[in-house]
Amino acid sequence: MTTLVWLRDDLRLSDNAALSAAADDADGVVVLYLLDEVSEHLRPLGGAAKWWLHQSLRALEHSLGQLGIPLVLRRGAAEELIPAVARACGADRVLWNRRYGAARDHDTKLKTALRQSGVVVRSYPGDLLFEPWTIATRTGTPYQVYSAFWRACTSGHTPADPLPAPKQLTSVQRDIESESLDSWLLTPANPDWAAGISSRWEPGECAAHRTLGEFLEDRVQRYSRRDFPAEETGSELSPHLRWGEISPREVWHQTLSTGGHVGMFLSELGWREFAKHTAFHFGPLEQRNLNARFDTFPWIVERNAGFDAWKFGRTGFGIVDAGMQELWQTGFMHNRVRMIAASLLTKNLGLDWRIGEAWFWDTLVDADEASNPFNWQWVAGCGADAAPYFRIFNPDLQQKKFDPDGAYVSKWAPYSMTLPKIIDLKTTRADALQAYHALVR
Repeated sequence: MTTLVWLRDDLRLSDNAALSAAADDADGVVVLYLLDEVSEHLRPLGGAAKWWLHQSLRALEHSLGQLGIPLVLRRGAAEELIPAVARACGADRVLWNRRYGAARDHDTKLKTALRQSGVVVRSYPGDLLFEPWTIATRTGTPYQVYSAFWRACTSGHTPADPLPAPKQLTSVQRDIESESLDSWLLTPANPDWAAGISSRWEPGECAAHRTLGEFLEDRVQRYSRRDFPAEETGSELSPHLRWGEISPREVWHQTLSTGGHVGMFLSELGWREFAKHTAFHFGPLEQRNLNARFDTFPWIVERNAGFDAWKFGRTGFGIVDAGMQELWQTGFMHNRVRMIAASLLTKNLGLDWRIGEAWFWDTLVDADEASNPFNWQWVAGCGADAAPYFRIFNPDLQQKKFDPDGAYVSKWAPYSMTLPKIIDLKTTRADALQAYHALVR
């Protein structure tokens, strides 16, 4: 029996259930990555994400090559190409790890079509600690408040143990058509705006495990200081998790094995989990407000001069400008600063959260279809939260609290201190609250 393994956001060998299930196939394994930018419900990747994908696929290609397995690359619609590749390699079965966004509808249809043609199809748990249908309230409904959700996850549930990487795989004895990764033009040229991203990040499974190890050796014990952007306390795992170079189950169990005080860090895995469960039940999150009452909120829906100042880090608010420069130069922004920047755009500048979310989607290496819009909605006030709209971050006060010596601002946007502030915080805050009160009357 020849097996086709279809990889998506699971670009790794370890804890890859579909790949492990294929390892016992003596007739051979074909590993496929399909770049599908045309199927409905699949969101086209942003520029920074494409850069990461290129590097990650190159690393995966090397890892598979050490096992004697080529990585087959194809580009196009899954419903056409998956059956075509299965026929070309003589696959009797097709395996994949589950997706939990809107793309799962494609998987369901494809699974039906393949089975009707006589192909065995199996899917396995994907990039979550717990699958969405296993966590529910007593009435069977999805949780909409994080604290209750995470209590349910951590009370009586244990994430599955991660699977080891296959020690050997058998390659099929036939040539399978594959496209050149370079021909996909995922990396920028003329100009190459990714130089700063390249200098900060190393994509790939090996780098992901090394990053986790370094974090657990040192920084996790200082994780309570994670809100201070100038301090190196974060895990730096978010892009590796987004691309499935390491699974959340691996992160969970390896973190617990340290025996340290790691609850605060694991709760961040829980927040990621909450975002993905919410997207499963209520998505796609980037298109509509979770709280439908905000459908009539008077956000500005066109990009304007305020947006341009925000995007280029020219607002005059140091911590926001520094964050936007960090984003542009490295494809990343500190999480606390993301919240401050998003609050300024939606609450003070009054722009629709979807405009900012789209910019982050294009510029973040860890842009995730669930977490990115979920977090934007949380800040904007229309998302999953008990008391949403009154949370308005004052960037001046946030800077005094979390960057008191100005180290973060001085590193990324020292010029900001000489810029005039583009809006008055007090007036715009009052306007935002007035609009909210008008909405709820």
